[in-house]
Amino acid sequence: MDTCELVSIITPCFNSELFIAQTIESVINQTYSNWEMVIIDDCSTDHSADIILSYVERDSRIRYLKMPFPSGSASLPRNRGIELAKGRYIAFLDSDDIWYPRKLEMQIPLFQDMYVAIVYSWYEKMSEQGEKANRIVKSALYHTYETLLYGNEIGCLTCVVDTWKVGKCFFKRVGQEDYELWLSILKRGFIAKNCNEVLASYRVRQTSLSSNKLKAIRWVWNIYQSQGINVFSSIYYLLFDIIKSFVKFVK
Repeated sequence: MDTCELVSIITPCFNSELFIAQTIESVINQTYSNWEMVIIDDCSTDHSADIILSYVERDSRIRYLKMPFPSGSASLPRNRGIELAKGRYIAFLDSDDIWYPRKLEMQIPLFQDMYVAIVYSWYEKMSEQGEKANRIVKSALYHTYETLLYGNEIGCLTCVVDTWKVGKCFFKRVGQEDYELWLSILKRGFIAKNCNEVLASYRVRQTSLSSNKLKAIRWVWNIYQSQGINVFSSIYYLLFDIIKSFVKFVK
């Protein structure tokens, strides 16, 4: 297998003028150079577009598209980016997060296993100001559909998907849309494999944490129901998911 196939990096952006340059620089600094970055602007009202376009002028691997109307979610911009993607591999990076230089170099070779459709990694949390406190979010060495039902351990900012194996897969406009997508891929008999390295930084923004957690529980429940899981099993899996989410939150 050719381990130098093109990687399409999908980045939805909305009012990220404070962070988008750091995000783009983290992609430019990848040791794996065969990539394209598709940035989808969800009608930002700040200077995000100006910053992005300055990079587009300097690096032909970076592409910019503005949505015709504000979608209010990451799903539609991501899906538009997936439609435009030219690469065999599709990766996701939000406009305020950061990759470490060897991320793609370490992940792409793991796809040599014919059953691996998703590759992910550990990541580190940082404050809105970029401060880190060794808050590392770890996850299992690999996941099947059955093990991932116990809770989403695949950080979207770390994930790479092999479209030659699963085709182009799109996000549904639901809560926890990334979890729903990973499950739909693994349900087809594939596995997700972990690099077991910290390869990205996730920026924790100021939001209403308590209300978000309550919403997340409802969203996960809805995903279980959409997967056809019975009520008792859904409750069982949900309890594990709540525990994992709590552990992730307190880190």
